[in-house]
Amino acid sequence: MSELPFVFLLPGMLCDAEVWHHQMRALAPCCRLSVPSFRSLASFEAMAGRVLGMAPERFSVVAHSMGGRVAMELMRMAPQRIEHFVLMDMGVHPVAEGETERNRRLLELATTGGLEAVADSWIPFMIHPDRYQDLALTAAIRQMVLRNDIADLHNQLLAAERRQDQSQYLSQISHKVHIVCGDSDNWNPPELHQRMHRQLSNSELVILPHCGHMVPMEQPEQVTELLLRWLRE
Repeated sequence: MSELPFVFLLPGMLCDAEVWHHQMRALAPCCRLSVPSFRSLASFEAMAGRVLGMAPERFSVVAHSMGGRVAMELMRMAPQRIEHFVLMDMGVHPVAEGETERNRRLLELATTGGLEAVADSWIPFMIHPDRYQDLALTAAIRQMVLRNDIADLHNQLLAAERRQDQSQYLSQISHKVHIVCGDSDNWNPPELHQRMHRQLSNSELVILPHCGHMVPMEQPEQVTELLLRWLRE
């Protein structure tokens, strides 16, 4: 019997396997799964290096938010080892004007109010307004953030500030790239994903309705259905 395919599920900033809860249950019978931790690391290259250190010779990548930045470094560093490549709610653009100042204010908020204050400020921005009263969803996101510490936030913001302009990699990707975005993603809006889609030589873009930045958690059934189809291609 052939070995099951290996799939990395890469989480975003201050996130962990909870992001992929629904998808992991569905994929477990047909894939070997790993959700790496990026704690203590302060560059996307280092995060990608950690993933490669855990990886078999061939593997697939499903990435959300900051995890998508790590995925892009994996594609740059070891494209020949990657089978399927899925990006969700992420960007490839360089550091934007005002971004460093926003990060500084976020760290100040964490210092004065703890990660509880960060979670409380993030959650309304990260999910669709229709989900504000979904107490299970908001509690899951909040608890996930609180499993980190301020040093984790600092390192991941530092990684974001040190990032390269990853849009320059897009034309070099020969893989088919599957892209998913929530139609109401405030963090990385649909137009960023549409621009990526146009720059890639072979890609599929799905924009999920009534959904913000946290697509695997906000629309878990739809995301799982897409992954089950794409990972079989």
